[in-house]
Amino acid sequence: MMKELVEVIAKSLVDYPDEVVVTEKESRRSIVVELKVAPSDMGKVIGKQGKIAQAIRTVVKAAASGEDKKVIVDILQ
Repeated sequence: MMKELVEVIAKSLVDYPDEVVVTEKESRRSIVVELKVAPSDMGKVIGKQGKIAQAIRTVVKAAASGEDKKVIVDILQ
């Protein structure tokens, strides 16, 4: 579920939505969601001073509040 949420948010922000790749790795205590976008779209998902990246993390954290696992969103180059 977190994977789909990050994917929808990222695709709405970028110029090249076809290049958005989201993977999800789950362990006992956490879920790691990795986001990859086109190099030219990197600034759009990070935002000035990381504000958009922080907003994405906040939304995902709120959506995961019902789960007992910590959700980490990593933006990869």
